[in-house]
Order: sequence, then C-alpha cells, then structure tokens
Amino acid sequence: MGKLALVFPGQGSQTVGMGAELSAAFAAAASLYRRAAGVVGWDVADLSFRGPEERLSQTEFAQVALYVNSAAVAAVLAERGVSGDAVLGHSLGEYSALAAAGVISFEEGLELVSRRGSAMAAAAARRPGSMAAVLGLADEEVERICAESGAVWPVNYNCPGQLVISGEAGAVQQAMDKAREAGARKVVKLPVSGAFHTPLMQSAAEEMEQRLAGVKFSAATPGFFSSISCRNEPADGMAGLLAGQIVSPVRWRQAVEALVAGGFDRFLEVGNGKVLCGLIRRIDKGVTAVNASGPKSLDKAMEILSEGNLKNE
Repeated sequence: MGKLALVFPGQGSQTVGMGAELSAAFAAAASLYRRAAGVVGWDVADLSFRGPEERLSQTEFAQVALYVNSAAVAAVLAERGVSGDAVLGHSLGEYSALAAAGVISFEEGLELVSRRGSAMAAAAARRPGSMAAVLGLADEEVERICAESGAVWPVNYNCPGQLVISGEAGAVQQAMDKAREAGARKVVKLPVSGAFHTPLMQSAAEEMEQRLAGVKFSAATPGFFSSISCRNEPADGMAGLLAGQIVSPVRWRQAVEALVAGGFDRFLEVGNGKVLCGLIRRIDKGVTAVNASGPKSLDKAMEILSEGNLKNE
C-alpha cells in the first residue's frame, strides 16, 4: 500500500449546511465551531449551518467557514488516528493543511484566514476583476491566449484540460472569446468579484506579508507539500510562501502528479464537498480519492482507506 495525502479544499467548496451533521455527531467538531466564534467575533456555526448562501459566498466569510469546517473534520480524523503522510491544500486550503500538520494553531490559523479573506475582499473592491474556467484546451494554448489578451493570467492549473484564468474583466472576457474560437469545450465565468492569484491582489499580499512576519511556524507533522511551489516546504519559508500565494498560480495538477510520483496513491479530501477528489481522479485514474465531510462520508472513507481498495466513491 502506498502513501496517504490529506488534501484541503479552497474557496468555492462552501455550501449552506456544511458541518451541521458533523458538529451534531462529534464533540471535537462542535468545540471548534464554538472556539471559532470567539476568534472572529461572529457565529461561524450559524452561517455555515443555516446561511444565507449569499453571505456565506462572500470572500471574507467563505474562507473562514471553510477553514473551520476542514479543521473540524481533521479533528475527528485525528481522534481516529488518521494523520496521513503529507498534507496539501488548494489556495485557502493551505492554511487548513498547515493547521492539521501542527505548523500553526487552530486559533492562529483562523485569525490569519480571517485577515486574508478581508484583505482579498478589499483588494477586489479596489481593483475589481473576474475569473473563468477554460475546459478542453491544453495548458500551453490557454497560456498563449492569456499572453495575447492583456491583464489576464492562468491561475489554477486544476487538472488536464481545466485551467482557470483571472484578471481585469475586459481582458478575461477577451481571453474567454479567444478560448472559444480556439475550440475550448466549455468556458465558464466564475461567480467571484476579484482577480484572485494575480498582481491585482498585490495589496492583499503586502498586508498578509506584514501580518505573517510575526508568526512563529512549527515544523510540519506530517510534511507540508505546497500547491504553489510543488515541493515540501520548511517552517522558515512559510511566511513568504503564504504571502506570495495570493498573487501566484495554484499548480494543483503538478503538485498531485509530484506526490503520485513520490509513492502517494491515496488522497483523502478533508472538508466540504468533493471538488478535489474529482480533480485528482482526472489527474490520475489509478489512485484512490475519497472525501470526508459528514459522519457517513467519514465512515465510508475510513472503510475504503483501511482496506486499501483502489476505488473511488
């Protein structure tokens, strides 16, 4: 049996109701939701469990809610002795991964995520932008289109044939049109107001750089593999990595491929939804990718992973 990676979702995986069943079933999860309210000053549980969806989808709330949800699932997994051989997160999910690996405490990670979400929302208000998913073109073709379209960049290398672009609204629209002309199977504008992972987020990166400079990072256990740098990252480089990720592309496909090449054949998505599971299966059909979010999916994931079955749910 190969190695297990715990993977943590990013913004976009939030849904109203997430964490409700988990919190009702496990004291460890309920405790984190109570502690979260004391850190951020608003009821994370109420917004996560009951919505409204419009508020939950706003950057400054979505990032906090997803971080707490992943932490709650990770706490239940830890009670069951699951730690994995590495942790990997998608954008915001890097903070969840760091907390799960003991690099930062739950509270400090939550305060950082709250600051990050607010900083990114403010940057988006100052320099509005948009994002779109391009499906069915080679990465190189999308990169060429972006280079020809102005202030738009490839930012999320999600899986073969799926690359998210981000930038100024007009440039994104021009790139979307060119992608369709080039034969893209589908081009979808994403429901966001900011040009995440681009230079338009520079003010947020600078704000986080100042905040992160005062953080004491511990060694990761298990190891932390970055989806920005696509390598294992030590504690002493974490501040620069986390500040830089706001204006850097997420290389999810490349990170997963590197882990598979290093002997990882099982991936457990820790948190709401199955977005990362879907991407991982498209990257490599030979690995197991399962999710743990509520009590039922958690039990099923434990069953599959303990048996070492190379199948997906």
